[in-house]
Amino acid sequence: MTVLESYGWTPERQTGFEPFAERGLLPGRIVVQQRSHARVMTEDGEVTASLAGKLAYQAGDLDFPVTGDWVACTHHPGDGASIQSVLPRTGLFVRRAAGQGQAVQAVAANVDLALLVSSLNADLNPRRLERYLAMALESRVRPVVVLTKADLAEQGAPTAVDMSSALGGVEVLVISARTGLGMDALSARLAPGLTAVLLGSSGAGKSTIVNALAGEEKMTTAAIRDSDAHGRHTTTHRELVLMPSGALLLDTPGMRELGLWDAQAGLTAAFADLEAQLETLAQNCRFRDCRHGAEPGCAVQAALREGQLDRDRWQSLGKLRAELAQGQGRQRRPPPVKARRSTSGRSGRTGSNGVERG
Repeated sequence: MTVLESYGWTPERQTGFEPFAERGLLPGRIVVQQRSHARVMTEDGEVTASLAGKLAYQAGDLDFPVTGDWVACTHHPGDGASIQSVLPRTGLFVRRAAGQGQAVQAVAANVDLALLVSSLNADLNPRRLERYLAMALESRVRPVVVLTKADLAEQGAPTAVDMSSALGGVEVLVISARTGLGMDALSARLAPGLTAVLLGSSGAGKSTIVNALAGEEKMTTAAIRDSDAHGRHTTTHRELVLMPSGALLLDTPGMRELGLWDAQAGLTAAFADLEAQLETLAQNCRFRDCRHGAEPGCAVQAALREGQLDRDRWQSLGKLRAELAQGQGRQRRPPPVKARRSTSGRSGRTGSNGVERG
């Protein structure tokens, strides 16, 4: 097996790369993306690469390379490397950037499996996991919820069955990297050549999972705070790590805020069981155009009062729908008029990954 094959390169990708090869470019996969440069794994080993000026200037928010991307680059020993183009992607994770703007940010690319990580402590939040679940399903990536730190869980902590039921039937694993509980089951889902992304808040145990599966400390870890069960951002960048098993794990910094972006299909899939239940109930409403609010004879409200419908999930679905609708409204607004480029040089504006854009 070649170096690139161990990182997921396939005959299909090689065929698609032929036009780039004819231009003398080399394939590589980004293992770390930082502000001004990337670490790229090539057939000759890992190289440090900058972004070609044309790509940096013309790229939109989602066109910039991210960890997991396959790229076409130049590499001249002694002169460094330059990323010329980002190759077609699969399993692209996208979120609305933090804040009130309409910026969008790619998180990871070419992912096969999403490990949605949360610890079994006070930070456990099914509503946050629903966001990650919708994000994974929108990306057409298989999700698995991983509940960590089972050895520290208090009595009465949710079981895998409890959490799976609360999340519409998604697969859930309960693990403890310290005691080894559930680690074999997790390893069994990480086949050679498969790329899995770890998503979760700070202190959830993502980096600890990487270290446990690697058999050595690949990522820095830190204890969570006793006051609120939150952790510090020990992972400061996204990194793709090749495991001894042949699987690839993409560790990400904790995300306190995960704004969904254009994820209608993912949201529908994440709440498929609830959507089906609501559709059935709506047929018994007194009015065909019932909005399931204060209308008399609403079957949905009756089911909520009688406990036949999960109120928390119902409210969460409504909140996420409203958030997506608000985001679409922002997208439809005309973009602000850009300032005319100065004739004296670049304006110094900075793109989403820190690359200066003219």
